[in-house]
Amino acid sequence: MEATARDFNQRSSQILAAAERGETITVTKNGRPVARVVPIDAAEVPPYSTEPMGDMEIPDIGTGPDLTNEDIEEALKGMGS
Repeated sequence: MEATARDFNQRSSQILAAAERGETITVTKNGRPVARVVPIDAAEVPPYSTEPMGDMEIPDIGTGPDLTNEDIEEALKGMGS
């Protein structure tokens, strides 16, 4: 199957469904192939998280001081300029 970049933009869910059914889709731009959407099987999916940070637990650090917007602006004054 072949789809233009515009088709892919407008019908991505249908194109991904076709890949899920086992079809390989070549995406073209200005008549040139630029990408391929291919089906994968369960054996190719890693058994671990592929998220950049993975699963992590954020520790409870309690509550900090009550700061007003003015306090924060004063503390940050001159930073990043």
